[in-house]
Amino acid sequence: MKLVMAVIKPFKLDEVREALTELGVQGLTVTEVKGYGRQKGQTEIYRGAEYAVSFLPKVKVEVAIDDEQTDGVVEAVAKAANTGRIGDGKIFVVDVASAMRIRTGETGAEAL
Repeated sequence: MKLVMAVIKPFKLDEVREALTELGVQGLTVTEVKGYGRQKGQTEIYRGAEYAVSFLPKVKVEVAIDDEQTDGVVEAVAKAANTGRIGDGKIFVVDVASAMRIRTGETGAEAL
């Protein structure tokens, strides 16, 4: 099993969710987060005063999947989240040692 974590621009969330649904992904977790990458934030002007925004709003999408779905999920997220501009985000893939569905006690891939 794998855990795919994608940090994306907030307005791309619906497109990413739709792409994952088309692949048969049954559930995902979404968290509103803030951060920065190479762009180191941005400068904005508010009421005539310029100020730096150090942390930009992002959305973190987490999906637990079977190993064989990994390439398809990563490709779908990358395609759906891409704007071609700086700050599109990152995708991380992490091994999952175990999983359990609390309601039924199912473990492993059955719990997904």
